[in-house]
Amino acid sequence: MADWDIKKLRILRTLHELGTVTATAEALHMTPSAVSQQLTGLAKQLGVTLLEAHGRRVRLTDAAHLVLRHAEAVFAQLERADAELLGYLQGEAGQVRVGAFSTAIPALVVPAVQELRRTHPGLAVAVREAEAEAAYELLAEGAVDLALSLAAHAPTPRDPRFSRVSLLADPLDVALPAGHPLVAEPGLRLADLAGEPWIFGSSGPWSQITTTACESAGFVPEQAHAAADWGAILAMVAAGMGVALVPRMAMPAGRGERAVSGVALRVLHADQPRRHVVAAARRGSEGAPGLARVLAALQQAAATQSRGEAPRASGTGPHV
Repeated sequence: MADWDIKKLRILRTLHELGTVTATAEALHMTPSAVSQQLTGLAKQLGVTLLEAHGRRVRLTDAAHLVLRHAEAVFAQLERADAELLGYLQGEAGQVRVGAFSTAIPALVVPAVQELRRTHPGLAVAVREAEAEAAYELLAEGAVDLALSLAAHAPTPRDPRFSRVSLLADPLDVALPAGHPLVAEPGLRLADLAGEPWIFGSSGPWSQITTTACESAGFVPEQAHAAADWGAILAMVAAGMGVALVPRMAMPAGRGERAVSGVALRVLHADQPRRHVVAAARRGSEGAPGLARVLAALQQAAATQSRGEAPRASGTGPHV
């Protein structure tokens, strides 16, 4: 029987994910020579060739891909074993580390943590802000236990490393200067704003979400200004510098918080774009009692957010 070394299998999986020995060594805090030695040792233990030269790099052989298919099942089973052991040793106590993008923290994570403090005071939640795409990187390397991300920037549901749960379809509303002529326009559509100057990020998830939504409405938005911070975006909208799509989750409307002076939100009823928020855990770990409690609290917060009050569809004064 072959000798399946878990540590060496993890090195092989990391090489498969990152593509080079150097990147693998950096990610695992090893030297490139140590990575090569470990993989050479694994090949000898299994009795197969795992790597082959490909120019100045190496690539995995068919045998290596076969090994990895079985290794993923082993890793998932080990996660399940850890989850069961955690449940046995700690019950509902312990800590769950959550990585989440910025707007998800006040809208979903904070309400979930507040509820858990009331119902399960022995369960601690450590929150780490991360861009939607980076949250999966933290999850894969074990830096967080649960990642909140956007479906458009997440690995596919067939990725064997992760288990995903849909949390929320977050509507996108349009922010207009309060005195804009379309503020009171009935049945406003995204296509009606094709000729407007737009404000959105120069790169990253929000840039892609805005351009995709506008292209689906039949036009390419003219980017007049670039910003990633919602305060900066709304300040420019209030100053009449352009219009912007804003996620419902990022806005204080319906939650009794401070309005943004000079900004009017309009709901795009006919062609409402949405961004889909998902939670993910390493496959096999979702049965850990603490993680399951946190996920349930996040689902409850998402349901509450979905039932929240929408911004008013028309008006002439500042309201957000």
